[in-house]
Amino acid sequence: MRSNRHKRTIGGLALVRLVSVVSILTVSSGGVAYAALQSQEAKLTSNTIQTASAGLQLSINGTTFSSSTPGYGFGSIVPGGPAAPVDGSSVYLRNTGQTALALKMYVYSTPINPQNVDLSKVHVILTPVGGGSVQNFTLQALITSTSTGGLGILSPASLIAGATQQYKIQISMEADAVTAPVASITDIDFGFTGTAVTQ
Repeated sequence: MRSNRHKRTIGGLALVRLVSVVSILTVSSGGVAYAALQSQEAKLTSNTIQTASAGLQLSINGTTFSSSTPGYGFGSIVPGGPAAPVDGSSVYLRNTGQTALALKMYVYSTPINPQNVDLSKVHVILTPVGGGSVQNFTLQALITSTSTGGLGILSPASLIAGATQQYKIQISMEADAVTAPVASITDIDFGFTGTAVTQ
């Protein structure tokens, strides 16, 4: 009896050893096959990543463009009357970058307002020349929008690289915007900006 048990034990150990050896050989064989199928390293070196440029300039005559230019004196505004000037004052925006821009407009500093004109009742009317949506912004909304990047200009939806768009600006006041016999608002700085968009 002892001899048979001893034989079975030896046989069991032999089986375990055999399985272990086979497993080791299989793993090793797989490892060798993998190494044999792997190519040498190929390198693509010295790469760089650079964004497209975004640039916007303006002009009041359509010829001389810069990042800043003196604006207009919008005079003879009658509270409750029509927007002036009748034909509008021109501003041209040119995309000088490499990507299309979604345009925005704002007033980037608080104007001087000694007669306390209600700026929420002063309107800045922006008309794209050549067709598109006429937009009516209040002066107060343009001032407030500075903190959020400005109010969106709808036409064109985006200004493509190298393109120029002409706009006409007019001003109007509501009848109750001011109570003084005469009023002026000075140092109104209109700002325009563009955010890169894909087309």
